[in-house]
Amino acid sequence: MLKIALINEPCKVGDCPFLEDLSLPEIRYRISAYRRLSTKNSTRIPNNEYLRNVRVAEAWGSGWFAGETVVWVGCVHVLLEIDLVTKFRLMILKKRNSRVVLNKAYAHCLVGKNDSSEEKRFSRTGKTRKCSGQPKLATLLFLIASVVAQPLSAQVTNSKYGQADSFRQLDEILPTPTESRLGSGAPGPQYWQQRADYVIQVEIDDEKKHLTGSEKVTYHNKSPHTLRYLWLQLDANIFAPDSDSALTSTAPSLSRISTNSLKRLRTRQAFDGSMTVTKVVDGQGQPLKHTLVKTMMRIDLPAPLEPSESFTFEVDWNYAINNSDLVPGRTGYEDFEKDGNTIYEIAHWFPRLVAYTDYAGWQHKQFLGRGEFTLELGDYELSITVPNDHIVSASGVLQNPDEVLSEAQRQRLETAKNATKPVFIVTPEEAEKNESSKPTGKKTWVFKADNVRDVAFATSRKFIWDAQRHNVEGQSVWAMSFYPKEAEPLWSRYSTHSIIHTLDVYSRYTFPYPYPVAISVNGPVYGMEYPMICFNGPRPEEDKTYSDRTKYGLISVIIHEVGHNYFPMIVNSDERQWTWMDEGLNTFLQYLAEQEWEEKYPSRRGEPKLIVPYMRSSSQVPIMTNSESILQFGNNAYAKPATALNILRESILGRELFDFAFKEYARRWKFKRPTPSDFFRTMEDASGVDLDWFWRGWFYSTDHVDISINKIRLYTLASPDPEVEKGEKKREREEEPKTVPSQRNKDLPKRVDQFPELKDFYNDFDKLDVTENDKKAYEKFLKSLDEDEKELLLEKRNFYIFDFENVGGLVMPIIVECHFEDDTKQILRIPAEIWRHNNQKVSKLFITPKTIESIQIDPHLETADTDVENNHWPRKVIKSRFQLYKEKKSKNEMQKAKSLQKDASKDTQK
Repeated sequence: MLKIALINEPCKVGDCPFLEDLSLPEIRYRISAYRRLSTKNSTRIPNNEYLRNVRVAEAWGSGWFAGETVVWVGCVHVLLEIDLVTKFRLMILKKRNSRVVLNKAYAHCLVGKNDSSEEKRFSRTGKTRKCSGQPKLATLLFLIASVVAQPLSAQVTNSKYGQADSFRQLDEILPTPTESRLGSGAPGPQYWQQRADYVIQVEIDDEKKHLTGSEKVTYHNKSPHTLRYLWLQLDANIFAPDSDSALTSTAPSLSRISTNSLKRLRTRQAFDGSMTVTKVVDGQGQPLKHTLVKTMMRIDLPAPLEPSESFTFEVDWNYAINNSDLVPGRTGYEDFEKDGNTIYEIAHWFPRLVAYTDYAGWQHKQFLGRGEFTLELGDYELSITVPNDHIVSASGVLQNPDEVLSEAQRQRLETAKNATKPVFIVTPEEAEKNESSKPTGKKTWVFKADNVRDVAFATSRKFIWDAQRHNVEGQSVWAMSFYPKEAEPLWSRYSTHSIIHTLDVYSRYTFPYPYPVAISVNGPVYGMEYPMICFNGPRPEEDKTYSDRTKYGLISVIIHEVGHNYFPMIVNSDERQWTWMDEGLNTFLQYLAEQEWEEKYPSRRGEPKLIVPYMRSSSQVPIMTNSESILQFGNNAYAKPATALNILRESILGRELFDFAFKEYARRWKFKRPTPSDFFRTMEDASGVDLDWFWRGWFYSTDHVDISINKIRLYTLASPDPEVEKGEKKREREEEPKTVPSQRNKDLPKRVDQFPELKDFYNDFDKLDVTENDKKAYEKFLKSLDEDEKELLLEKRNFYIFDFENVGGLVMPIIVECHFEDDTKQILRIPAEIWRHNNQKVSKLFITPKTIESIQIDPHLETADTDVENNHWPRKVIKSRFQLYKEKKSKNEMQKAKSLQKDASKDTQK
């Protein structure tokens, strides 16, 4: 329902004199009636615009309206009733409505009395016009439809040219720079971010598989805003049976299902791993009003928290830990049936402050599982109480080794400080002995982690522990691995080495690793990262053998998860909104680290050729898509951005420019929270290259690379000498193919041979014969030339024109390898800007003294071109092979039954 008010002066909501309430069908009827009337009165309303507006108005539908918001149209109030979904649209309409009024010559008739003699002045033109007395309500309705029809996209279409501008600048898409976030992509002088410090006590009940915790949090308001409430993440609530994650999960295929899958479906319906919050009090122990909103909790402050102030509060909670085999997630426990022990990997386990940012306010999007975490940095003191035969690994530095480690273990730690290879702190023999023991009490392990955004931990009596202290660009860092005997022999050989290798490579491309420890733990979670600690899953088979996929899978996942310390733990991007900002950048660096591990390392992501199947697939969305809405998650958020950055480094900017810009981005945003625009702007600012076309194509679209060489044309300089030029044309004429009719008609009797008198001048005339006039013209032309111009006549080079077509839509540099008749090659690298005037077809002139035999686009597979067949001129024969097999006749049901009877008879005889 639209409520329409026609007034002369502003009025408050609820006091406006509404003429009437109209339904959408009535609106269409009124506009239609007005169109007939306006035609009669010679008021020009374009027919096509009217029809388009009516369709848009109809599409809005009455089901959208609820709540009241005032929209201005010139001097008229239009009161639309809408829901929250359309508030953003209304904001845009508010900004644009004045344009609608000024562009309509009849808009002035909407104000004042219905008096044809009254004049109203247009502010833009200064002209006056008398109202003609048309029905103002109908005009208003038409304007409403026009406002609704205004485009909401920032893109500008060009209906005259028929193609989008691939090089249009991103200024209209990216947020406007501020003193917090500069146009260069750097943090500004007014940049701020919040901070939260934690003191946490947690205990694991090994029998009940239950976690109980208590925390004291000090929240520091570094923003310039006054806060009246705080938001916390209760991410364990994702394991509630009625969580949004559970309720919105789509149906699996039930045509065929494994026993484990069915167990998981049944367990997920019954298991409740959500947090039970038992206490929320302030620093003086006074209860605080709080509200649970699924995976979020709001704490209402007793008094506004002003800028630069801090607030301390305490929370107690507990929850059942999920069995990772039956209720998978980023956390959980793993039971070992043979020895009756458990490995716990505990993450997103305590109430954590939601990030409050300059660009989004509170980032309290619900945790659905895909979009990970957006958190504030702070200092942590963590006390973990477990059975006294457990070994604990956690974010941070162990504070009480004398209380929890044996003397022998402490001595081994001292030895590992100067070791050149990993040293066992807990030996395999000790770990196996622990497996058969029973706890006699509890131990509390205390850790301290400074300037981190999160903490996680792992605990088990099964852990083997090896460690080595390593120098990372002047910083001493402990590299540690924790794993059960089931992980051997892979883990003791590769895990700690992989950690050290990661720190060395990543630090070279970003900044020196700033934390004192980096840990890899083997347990139920295949790959998950937290500050200073990560969980990794690959293990060998029970007989201790392993495939190459398992070996390289282990090395790669450790590189990847340890690498996440840089992105997003230190360069603290918003994972809940933009998965690619940590996963994509990290996968790119993972590829670089893998290539430095060994020659021909089998990287699964990073090489342009590996992304081709995804790029030409139809089930995809742009990289710039919210984490929860991504299709083909691994390809979209990991592989495609990593490949894009690899191409940018190798084929567009070059390694030197790219590495400088990428390192500058990491340096600028270390321990800060960047957004996509900060990354895009920094890369351009530090490289000195406009890359808007690259971000637009790779990150904002689903276009793919497919550049075709359609045609090659050869031009040579025509000689002005008629003897030479006409002689050449005669040879070309003789070399032209003879058509079949001309060959067969050659010996037919000709009439002019029977009657010679029919022949005249033209029977013997050949326009390619050199005449005296040709010779004189040539002599005159030579005399008109100076010496430099005469030298041009000696030009013998070949002028080739290459015709390219952008079939895939994604503009990219054109890399062409020319093969010449003399068996030499030359590579031409044409920048992507060649497409700036026409992004569909372009032609390029290439001048060479050599004769081209063939050419190939992207010969070294640099650009992820999805169709290499059209990269060749002339086209290549497509080679393949087929296999031969012998047909086998399958048995019918009677034959199968007789076979079973025969087998049963044999068993009876035995």
